[in-house]
Amino acid sequence: MSKIKNIAVLTSGGDAPGMNAGIRAVVRTGIYHGLNVFGIKRGYDGLVNGEIIPMDAKSVANIIQRGGTVLKTARSEEFRDYEGRKKAYENIKKLDIDALVVIGGDGTFTGASKFIEEFDIPIIGMPGTIDNDLAGTDFTIGYDTAINTVVDAVDKIRDTAESHDRLFVVEVMGRDSGLIALRSGISTGAEAVLIPELEVDYDAIMKRLDKSRKNKSSRIIIVAEGDKEGGLVVAEKITSNFPHYDVRVSILGHIQRGGKPTCMDRVLASRLGVAAVEGLLEGRRGEMAGLICGNVQFTPFNKAIKHINKINTNLTRIVEILSL
Repeated sequence: MSKIKNIAVLTSGGDAPGMNAGIRAVVRTGIYHGLNVFGIKRGYDGLVNGEIIPMDAKSVANIIQRGGTVLKTARSEEFRDYEGRKKAYENIKKLDIDALVVIGGDGTFTGASKFIEEFDIPIIGMPGTIDNDLAGTDFTIGYDTAINTVVDAVDKIRDTAESHDRLFVVEVMGRDSGLIALRSGISTGAEAVLIPELEVDYDAIMKRLDKSRKNKSSRIIIVAEGDKEGGLVVAEKITSNFPHYDVRVSILGHIQRGGKPTCMDRVLASRLGVAAVEGLLEGRRGEMAGLICGNVQFTPFNKAIKHINKINTNLTRIVEILSL
C-alpha cells in the first residue's frame, strides 16, 4: 500500500449523469481504505480558488440516483496558466492532499496531465462525458443515460409525427462525436443519421427518402450537432427536394445532459470509482480507469484523450438496411 492518506475528487467539464455515483464511489472507497477524502467544488476552478470541503459517507448519501454533480462543475481559464495551476497546488498542499481523482473528459485529462508534469501529484481519471468519445473505455459515464433520453424524446416525437404525417429532423448533442446520434438513430428507427465523422451524401439521402415506402406516416432523421450543416440546414434541403413533405425540426439540447442516471451508468461509475481509488493506492498515476470488454483497465491520459474518430460502419449500414 502507498503512503497516500488524503485524497480529493472533482468533476470537470460538461456534466454527465452518473457523476454523482462516481463521487459516491470515490468517497466511500477512500473511507473504506482508511483515507481522508475531500471534495473540490466547481472542478479546476474550485481547485484554484480553494473551494475544498471534507467529505464523509453521509455527505454522499442519496446522490447515486441524481443527475448532474453535487460538487458542481466549471471550465477554468485560470487553470490553463501555470500561475493558476501553482495556486491550485498550494491549496491542496495546505490540506496535505496527496492525490486526486478527476471525473471528466479530454479537457479534464489534459489539465491533469499538465498538473502531474509540473507538480508530481498522483492523479487517476474517470471518463465522465455523454459523448462516449474517449479511447480506453467501451462506455463513458453518462453516455447510456443520454442515449436513453434521446430515444425517449424521439419516441414521443414519432407519436406526433405519425399523427400529422410529418418528417422530423431531430438534432442531438455530439459536437465532435456522432455516437449519440448513431445508436439512438438505430434504436428509434431513423431513416437517416448524419454525424460529423462521415461526409454527408445528400444525394443518397434524397434517393433513400424518394424510394422509401410512400405509405409511411412518419419519418425521422437524426443529426448530430457537430454535423457540418446542422438540423436546420438539413431540413431546408429536404424541403427544397420534397416540397410535399411537412418537415419540422426539433433540437433536443441540454435535456440530454440531465435526468436520473440509468442502472448501467450507476454501475459503471461505481466500478470505476472503486478502481480509481485503489489504483492510486497501488501507485498508479496519470491514467484513466475505463471498462473494456467488461473488465476495468487503465489507459494513460495521453492515449485516452485521443478522440475516437473511427465509426463502426456496420452501424451506419444497419440504419440504411432497416429504414425501408
